[in-house]
Amino acid sequence: MSGLRNTRRLRAPLRLPAWTRTLYGKSAVFITVMCCLLAALLGILVHALVGRQSADRARNMALDELDRVVTSYVAGEPLGPDAAVDPPDLPAPLRAMAVRRQERGTALADHDGRPTMWATAPVDGGRVLAVRLDYSGRAAGLRGLDRAIIGSSAAAIGATLVVGLIAVSRVTRRLHRTAQVARRISTGDLDARVHDPRAERPGHAQDEPAAVAAALDAMAATLQGKLHSEQRFTADVSHELRTPLAGLHAAAELLPPGRPTDMVRDRVQTMRRLTEDLLEISRLDAQVEQADLDVQQLGPLAERAVRATGTTTEVRVVRDASVETDRRRLERVLGNLVANAHKHGSPPVVVTVDGPVITVRDHGDGYPTYLLDQGPQRFRTQSGTSGGKRTGHGLGLTIAAGQTHLLGATLHFSNAPDGGAVATLTLPTEL
Repeated sequence: MSGLRNTRRLRAPLRLPAWTRTLYGKSAVFITVMCCLLAALLGILVHALVGRQSADRARNMALDELDRVVTSYVAGEPLGPDAAVDPPDLPAPLRAMAVRRQERGTALADHDGRPTMWATAPVDGGRVLAVRLDYSGRAAGLRGLDRAIIGSSAAAIGATLVVGLIAVSRVTRRLHRTAQVARRISTGDLDARVHDPRAERPGHAQDEPAAVAAALDAMAATLQGKLHSEQRFTADVSHELRTPLAGLHAAAELLPPGRPTDMVRDRVQTMRRLTEDLLEISRLDAQVEQADLDVQQLGPLAERAVRATGTTTEVRVVRDASVETDRRRLERVLGNLVANAHKHGSPPVVVTVDGPVITVRDHGDGYPTYLLDQGPQRFRTQSGTSGGKRTGHGLGLTIAAGQTHLLGATLHFSNAPDGGAVATLTLPTEL
């Protein structure tokens, strides 16, 4: 029984080639199968019709010859080379029909290895008079017809397949272009458009790919308009807040020392940082920022960025590396990652430099599921798994992700198997 179980376990499931899952491949298979079925059906019908007509003509000729031979037999004249009484190779069903039922009959059978049309009639004494006609020519003609049907069917299938695939390829190319534009839009390129010529001529009939392209272009235009409106709103609000916040900060400095004054100053400072973060996000969204690239050593740069946060964070340099990056923006990214680790995680927080890869890890509950699946989202919070604690993040990780993209680097969020959140920053190395 164990041997049987092992055999079943090793049996791999049947998998079709990857090309069969595409519209182009499915169309090729469908056209080929339908053409083959149609050719087979027409071939069978033509073969049966021509074969029946040929057999009927041969049968009529055999019966006519049988009438002449019967007349000669009654008159006592010679029967001829293709007629005989009780021939030994006469098919048994014809002999039985003539002897028992006293009826005439015909049948197609072999004689000396060649197809032959037989015709029989009963005569006196329980004997059978038979006539045979050579059917080889008609059988060869029928075989030739079959070969012609197969050859013409193969040519028709090939021509139909070529024409059909050319027509399908025009549709699939348009669909592939639409899919490429959709992927560009999903990565943030809201200026991407399909511009299908059929979709841009409203007076002409549109096919399905043109309708999909028109819908995608309209969606991208609407999304771009809403995003620009939100960006302008965020930038305008941030700019408008800077003036009253500057006044609040100046007024807070004039307050007498004390706990209420410290609380006011702390809230004002928090509001100023939030305003600056909103302005930075609006600039990143508007894609007006440009990186000032220069060659930097990652080890010392990471240590400076961690010291600037004022937190107790361990920096481990496993392998230093030279990278071409914007020092200020990279320090901003590392500072936000470290601050987020201390705010939402648990110590110890460790920053590790291993070549062009920097990891920031804490030992808390780890990143929430929505962040791992969808990436950082602004001011996103959710209830925790224990004690009703709410977890989330503000703008720090969103800014870190935006600055990382501007640097041409990648930022990946994950959770360590033994607990804790891990942010992995991979930078392009110096050329």
